[in-house]
Amino acid sequence: MGLAGLGLTACGRQAAAAERYPVSMSDAAWRQKLGPAAYAVLRKEGTERPFSSPLNEEHRSGVFDCKGCAQPLFSSKTKFDSGTGWPSFWAPLPHAVRTESDRSLLMERVEVHCGRCGGHLGHVFDDGPKPTGKRYCMNGVAMVFRAA
Repeated sequence: MGLAGLGLTACGRQAAAAERYPVSMSDAAWRQKLGPAAYAVLRKEGTERPFSSPLNEEHRSGVFDCKGCAQPLFSSKTKFDSGTGWPSFWAPLPHAVRTESDRSLLMERVEVHCGRCGGHLGHVFDDGPKPTGKRYCMNGVAMVFRAA
């Protein structure tokens, strides 16, 4: 099944192809571990359909971890409802993510990757709430929630 059949689109680049991360696996191992939807986002830089993630409605206290490597990424304390259809946060946990320029859709955006495995999580924008003014717009399929 292709990305479109999963309700996903792809940016056209593989996640963090040029960098080394502490957690790495073969493409086949990632595919087996993640399943089709998470693989398409985390390893092929796809995007899930807006409003499709159950994590949009997750309001308990806890931590959102990378589905690829279990790296803690975001605290529920920084989650907010952006109205965009994707789980959004105003800040990641310290040293949890890396960012890089993404010019894949004829515009410049800032792409967010897991700092441990390099998996694509989403993008960060400058239209979030205080105190940071940032909106980390993440793909829910790339994360798992761990209640505190």
